[in-house]
Amino acid sequence: MVDAAGGEKLEYWGKYLLRRPDPIAVWNEKTEQKLWNKVDAWYHRSNSGGGKWQVFNKSIPDKWQIRYRDLVFNVRPTGFKHTGLFPEQAVNWDWIASLIKNAAEHYERPLKVLNLFAYTGGATVSALGAGAEVCHVDASKGMVTWAKENVVASGLGDRRVRYIVDDVVKFVKREIRRGNKYDGIIMDPPSYGRGPSGEVWKIENELYPLVEDCVSIMSDDPLFFLINSYTTGLSAQVLKNVLTLTVSKRYGGEIDADEIGLPIRSSGLVLPCGISGRWHKDN
Repeated sequence: MVDAAGGEKLEYWGKYLLRRPDPIAVWNEKTEQKLWNKVDAWYHRSNSGGGKWQVFNKSIPDKWQIRYRDLVFNVRPTGFKHTGLFPEQAVNWDWIASLIKNAAEHYERPLKVLNLFAYTGGATVSALGAGAEVCHVDASKGMVTWAKENVVASGLGDRRVRYIVDDVVKFVKREIRRGNKYDGIIMDPPSYGRGPSGEVWKIENELYPLVEDCVSIMSDDPLFFLINSYTTGLSAQVLKNVLTLTVSKRYGGEIDADEIGLPIRSSGLVLPCGISGRWHKDN
């Protein structure tokens, strides 16, 4: 993150500099004035909804790759301002990978991880790289295809991973009936959404019942449970409460919940990017 101010953020994605809206940057002080006008592409919101990219560097490709540690991701400017990756989640990728690697001797088998609302698979790639088996579930076929590309780009195409295009709530209920179990569960639920068959998701109504159902498919000795949220108005304490009343009630363990964000290089500030609630078993 190079800079953020005036409802926008300035970021390098590999060698390309992108300028995108971010309403949480309510302050006006820009500390990298010259760079704001030297971007490769700038996303403009439309008053009627949505928006579009204004491209200044005509050689910018449709998609390109960036690297984080040993992981490789395909990114591209999409029609809804995103690039296909949320770099603030790196703190959670590291947490997941560390837990899996440190627990390997205890379990003496590959851990099974379920990634729900899995998007382009940042957490999937991290868990696979650490040695886990992953079930990747998202309602968007396009996002699942993108996740497969990220797994292959990271050199993990031979790892055990299932890709499921489905409504998350229905999938979890079927897993309960099948008796399948997971050692780690990750979810990144939207504020509002629709499944492949028009199923309506509203986080304030659906999150708690889904987490309750997920407890039913956790193994007898689970390792972790991670909830991410970008919903305005939903606090980290809410996620901690949900995990306390569900996962911790059954398994004990430890919970932490907090904001996640990106450091701004030019000012030393942190741009808030969402919240995470994390449960893990007692050491």
